[in-house]
Amino acid sequence: MPGIHEVFHARFAGHAYPPHTHDTWTLFIVDDGAVRYDIESRHRGTTGARVTLLPPHVVHDGRAATGHGYRKRVLYVGTEVLDEGLVGRSIDRPDIDDPAVVRGVVALHRALRDPGDAFEAASRLAVVSDRLRRHLGGRTVEGPEGRADDIARGVRDLLDESTVDPPTLAEAGRILHASPAHLVRCFTRAYGIAPHRYLIGRRIDAARRRLLDGASPSRVAVELGFHDQAHLTRHFRRHVGVPPGRYAASGAR
Repeated sequence: MPGIHEVFHARFAGHAYPPHTHDTWTLFIVDDGAVRYDIESRHRGTTGARVTLLPPHVVHDGRAATGHGYRKRVLYVGTEVLDEGLVGRSIDRPDIDDPAVVRGVVALHRALRDPGDAFEAASRLAVVSDRLRRHLGGRTVEGPEGRADDIARGVRDLLDESTVDPPTLAEAGRILHASPAHLVRCFTRAYGIAPHRYLIGRRIDAARRRLLDGASPSRVAVELGFHDQAHLTRHFRRHVGVPPGRYAASGAR
């Protein structure tokens, strides 16, 4: 998806990375074990319950801190998401012990598993990158305080008008003159639900009506913007408690 160049999950025991660089930011979580690494000859180490952010074009290496090895999840994030002006601060403060950032990165990895959840992934990336920017002392764009309710209504109107093929967060930001992260915050504060959850809820409501009208789950999935029938089934079961085929059969006459 835009802004994320690669997703990498791995478990290593004996492998050690030689000194190297990336063109992207390296954002990773260690789920098990511990890692030692050097960044510009500074000795560092990290383990669970934190996020580590390594800047682009800066030499670093990596290896297991113990014989147990480690398991990690990595996102390679483009400089269009995090500005290279933050590189110096990230060298000094690569490890971030913010539970909200950790939860956000974990949720982002989860959203990236399914191509149908691209809108959710973009929402989570916007919020995570904004929090990272704040940790590194970068500038964030909030917009006028009095516009928060107007922005929230604007996002809702855009989603209501185009539930099947909604604008991206970047497109919505250009229309409403606000950053994607600010859009997500305004909407969530106003309605108590994140934009991606609202969108899925609207699609599920439409799916229920079409299923009861006799449409097949596969057709409903295609017509309402779900990636495929499995994507519809996963969200439908979560919202309704039963799979779409069983729901449709319960209303058959």
